Amino acid sequence: MTALVIAEHDNASIKGATLNTVTAALQCGGDVHVLVAGSNAAAAAAAAAQIAGVAKVLHADSDALAHGLAENVMAQVVAIAANYSHILFPATASGKNVAPRVAAKLDVGQISDITKVISPDTFERPIYAGNAIATVQSSDATKVVTVRTTNFDPAAATGGSAAVETLAASAASAQSSYVGSEIAKNDRPELTAAKIIVSGGRALGSSEKFNEVLTPLADKLGAAIGASRAAVDAGYAANDLQVGQTGKIVAPQLYIAVGISGAIQHLAGMKDSKVIVAINKDAEAPIFSVADYGLEADLFVAVPELVAAL
Repeated sequence: MTALVIAEHDNASIKGATLNTVTAALQCGGDVHVLVAGSNAAAAAAAAAQIAGVAKVLHADSDALAHGLAENVMAQVVAIAANYSHILFPATASGKNVAPRVAAKLDVGQISDITKVISPDTFERPIYAGNAIATVQSSDATKVVTVRTTNFDPAAATGGSAAVETLAASAASAQSSYVGSEIAKNDRPELTAAKIIVSGGRALGSSEKFNEVLTPLADKLGAAIGASRAAVDAGYAANDLQVGQTGKIVAPQLYIAVGISGAIQHLAGMKDSKVIVAINKDAEAPIFSVADYGLEADLFVAVPELVAAL
């Protein structure tokens, strides 16, 4: 048995989610190979070769792979899929874009968002917004899996010495092409990798108040800023800040929920945080049921006081 991890990278370095996925792949048994599909991505391939536990790095380099278009990456994975018993992707926006295409092309079922590897063919994954855990067993010859990275410790980024093998790149798809990107610049830590997150909810009332209240606290703590779906839907925060079942799954060392009631959708995305602090004036808010520390108070008074005390 050999598992293939599809690396997430920026053509220069490997993203953290890949390290967690390697850990999951190692638990499946057998060797672990990593595919780095990109353009001028030799540096990323070299970084992948340093990951502890990786036996081989496959490097496919082409202009068609420069921006990670799902159709092109899918074709590259499918071209070598027959060599692998498991194909694993991080359960990120990129991974969830490519994995279903690979599963469909291979005519196998996708095993989504796994949180535990029980055996090479049996996995655990959350259902019903994390309120139940399903045990899934697959008889498919090739298991296409997405990995909830917050449930697996990252593999060591150094210490490995895998060989790097160059692959012939698959032809570019005629179905899609890269047009451009609008990249939001942010000096804060990336949400899914942050050790501290300050999140705001609909109770903040406006985008102006959202920024006015949360930014000083996040600045003091060196934290990333998140938001509930209600706050995003109301236009208080950008979509990429959403934490929850339909947003980003996070598990920081400290999660501060400000004015968030704690709907199931939101709890599914943050309840694995190590320490949860909730600030809400509603004593009956569900967020208090998962919080390690709860403060029943007016957030517009409590948060500035907290910032002043830090």
